[in-house]
Amino acid sequence: MFSGLTRRSLERIAAIASEESHALGTILFRAGDPGDKLYLILDGKVRISRDVPGLGEEALAVLGEGDYFGEMALVDDAPRSADARVHERCKLLAIDKDAMQHLLFLHKEIAYEILWNVVRTLAARLRETNEKMTFLAASGKFS
Repeated sequence: MFSGLTRRSLERIAAIASEESHALGTILFRAGDPGDKLYLILDGKVRISRDVPGLGEEALAVLGEGDYFGEMALVDDAPRSADARVHERCKLLAIDKDAMQHLLFLHKEIAYEILWNVVRTLAARLRETNEKMTFLAASGKFS
C-alpha cells in the first residue's frame, strides 16, 4: 500500500497511525460495521471471511505480514463487506479513516501513490474472486 512513497510521506503516515496487538480469535470487525480504519499487518495473520447461510464461515483470504485490509473504507462510505478475525496472534498498524482522508487531501502526491496501490490491490482481489466464482460454477457448488 505504501510502495513508491518517500521517507517524508511515510513519516506523515506514521504520525497518524497507531499500533495494536490482538490475540488469536479476536474479531477486528464484522460485515456491516462502519469502515472507520484500515490496517497493515506488522506480524501475525488475519482471516477475512463471510458467514454463508447454511454453510457457516467461508474464508476469503488469510493475510500475513505486509498485507493490508480495510482499505475499501478509504474509497467509499459503505459498511464493512466481510469479517476480519485474528487467525494468528498479530500486531497491526491501524490508521483512522478520517485522519487518512485528511492527510490525502492535504498531500496529493501521497494520495496518488496510495490510491493507485489500492486500485491495484482491489483489481487483484476482484480477479481472484472471479476465478473462485468460475471454479464454484464449474464444479456445481454455485448455482
